[in-house]
Amino acid sequence: MNKALRKAVIAGNWKMNKNRQEAATLIGELKEKVAGAGCDVVICVPYTNLETALSNTNGSNIKVGAENCHWAKSGAFTGEVSADMLAEMGVQYVIIGHSERRQYFGETDVTVQQRVRAALDAGLTVILCVGEMLEQREQGVTSELVAMQTKIALGGVSEEEMARIIIAYEPVWAIGTGRTATAEQANEVCKLIRDTIASLYSQKVADATTIQYGGSMNAGNAADLLAQPDVDGGLIGGASLKAPDFAAIVEAASK
Repeated sequence: MNKALRKAVIAGNWKMNKNRQEAATLIGELKEKVAGAGCDVVICVPYTNLETALSNTNGSNIKVGAENCHWAKSGAFTGEVSADMLAEMGVQYVIIGHSERRQYFGETDVTVQQRVRAALDAGLTVILCVGEMLEQREQGVTSELVAMQTKIALGGVSEEEMARIIIAYEPVWAIGTGRTATAEQANEVCKLIRDTIASLYSQKVADATTIQYGGSMNAGNAADLLAQPDVDGGLIGGASLKAPDFAAIVEAASK
C-alpha cells in the first residue's frame, strides 16, 4: 500500500446553503487561500450556484461538483437534473449516495448504482458515499454493510472507470453531530473499502483509488485523520462553508 500513488482530494459539500452572492464571496476568499494547494480541491454546491461557482473558479485550481444527479438521461422526472446537463455546464464532479439522500429522499443501493452509471457515462468523476448508522455500528455490522454498499454501487463499473471514482466513507452517526470517528476507526473502514475494491478488481486498482473520510472532519482534527495510511482526503460539510477552516483542511492534506 503506497499512499504516494494517490492524490489527496478535499471536497466541500455545501449542502443546501449559500445564495449566489454568498457563494461568490466564499469562492473569492477560498481562491486566495488554496491557490498553492498540494492536493485536489473541489467544491460541490447546490444546483442554483453551479453557474456562479463555474464562472468564479475559472482559471483557479478549484474544481466544481454537484451534490447529486438523476440516473436517466432525460424524461418525466420533475425537479431532477441529469448527469449530461451537469457535464454540459462544465461541472466535473458529482456526489452520489450521500447519507442525507439515502435517509431523507429514498435513495437505495440500487438507485445509487444507477446514478453512478449515469455520471460515469456523462464523463463525470463520482464521489461515492458509503457508511453506517449508529445502530448498525453498535450491532457490529459496519464491515458487512459498507462492503455491500461498495459492491452494489460499483456494479458494472470497469477497471478503467475506477480512475473516476472517489469513495467517501461517512459514518452517518458522525455527520453534523459533532461526533467524529477516531482516526483509527476511520482508517479501519477506509482500509476495509480498499480491500473490497481489491477483491472486485485488483490490488493495483485499490491502491490507486482515493478514499476520503466524511464524518465531521474539521480544521482541528484533519491532520490526525489525514495522517492515516488509508485516508486520502475528506468530504467536508460544515467546515467547507468557512474559508479559513476549509483552507486549513486543504493545507493539512497538502503535507
